Amino acid sequence: MIKSPTMIKHSLRDRRRHAIRRRLSGTSLRPRLAVFRSNKHIYAQIIDDSKGITLASMSSKHKDFSAGDAKTKTDYSRVVGRMLGEKALAAGITTVAFDRAGYKYHGRVKALADGAREAGLQF
Repeated sequence: MIKSPTMIKHSLRDRRRHAIRRRLSGTSLRPRLAVFRSNKHIYAQIIDDSKGITLASMSSKHKDFSAGDAKTKTDYSRVVGRMLGEKALAAGITTVAFDRAGYKYHGRVKALADGAREAGLQF
């Protein structure tokens, strides 16, 4: 059976995602900042894996999201990261472990991380 290029791409990302999650886990002292990237939107949440709860979340589809003068998806990602960082600091979270979920660290994923760092999160 011949696999399509899309299936191959997704299975490789799944392998990378599982390899990352094997060694990375969120605790109450250092929760995990998980990123999901779709074709149109970007989602990020801060998770405490020891308790199994989400402490803060933000996405480009969230009702409180306002893009301002952002025009590209990368700009939206930076704004999402900044807003998530502000929510996290308000909740008393200062350090996180960054979980890129198998995506390469460039483009929208890097922009989200940079936005969260601009807001004051450390990772």
